Amino acid sequence: MDGRLRDDEVVVGGDARQRYYDSSGYGRPLEENRVALSRVEAAYLLFKGDMDSVVRDTPGSRPEADETRMGFREFLADAGDEIATRFLVYADLRDRGFYLSPAREGWVDAPRSNADFVVYPRGKGPWDDAVLYRVRVVGERADVPADELGDVVLAVVDEESEITYLETDRADLRGSSATDLPAGVPADLLDDRVLVWDPPEVLHHRGFYGQPLDDRDGDRDSALQLSLVEAAYLADDGVLSLGGGAETVRERGRAVEGERFDRRLRVYRALRERGVVPKTGFKFGSDFRTYADVESVEELGHSECLVRVLPADRVFSPRDLALDVRLAHGVRKRMIFALVGPNERITDWISVGRLTP
Repeated sequence: MDGRLRDDEVVVGGDARQRYYDSSGYGRPLEENRVALSRVEAAYLLFKGDMDSVVRDTPGSRPEADETRMGFREFLADAGDEIATRFLVYADLRDRGFYLSPAREGWVDAPRSNADFVVYPRGKGPWDDAVLYRVRVVGERADVPADELGDVVLAVVDEESEITYLETDRADLRGSSATDLPAGVPADLLDDRVLVWDPPEVLHHRGFYGQPLDDRDGDRDSALQLSLVEAAYLADDGVLSLGGGAETVRERGRAVEGERFDRRLRVYRALRERGVVPKTGFKFGSDFRTYADVESVEELGHSECLVRVLPADRVFSPRDLALDVRLAHGVRKRMIFALVGPNERITDWISVGRLTP
């Protein structure tokens, strides 16, 4: 069976609707049992031998006997760079047993600009009202704006045509960690940290703030070291009393970190307000590691998430995303990106993880 290339789709007649759409979810149905296939769908059918050739349909074309028929190789070359990586992902998902459609007008309702394909659950197809994944195809050297992530699967095609699937969702970090703290606790700013010389026990052992200066012998009267982010948060809330107040701590934070400090402080506060305890994530290459349910330091479990704080206009490379996800997966944690826009407003929380479709 042959198809005719018209503009950006391949139209197939005869019993094409029954053969392609009704039985296997290819294309979109037209009148008289015809179907329209996207270039990627047509390329896959040619590759599998389920369609014989494609003929370019142009005004004033030569008689059918003289028309040049394109097989898979010629058709793929004719499309140029437009479908090369998308074909690889389409073929991989089809070979895994999924039906999928191009995310474009006519094929799916309300297509999204950040997706190339809509993938249906196994056993479902374009005639069902069910979507499993929305997939965006990128090469390993592509730019991926942060504001285009969330509710989409990135299919990253590397230079050897291996495909890595990264699932991105919007995260809602919530916990049950909450502690009533005293007010006006004396503290001193020393270099890039704050020391509380006579800390109330609740500050560290219940609230999980700071690190005891020397707690190897279990001495609960040890001075408590606070990071600048922790100290700024506590000073803002009136828990700490130090010379110059909270603004002095923020100024020191900006001096050592620049504008990054204000973004991190904004996210730290948001996590605490959500009942989540953030602690430094330096060992894991992130800004914070988080604990959702802290009752006491003695009964502390493992942290659940790694959080990186980034400007909302951040543009990722797929390689950077893969590195972060690999690290988080290796320590059994969830990778979260907190995006902070103008005026220190958190615009989104994006979760990214490996996916095996």
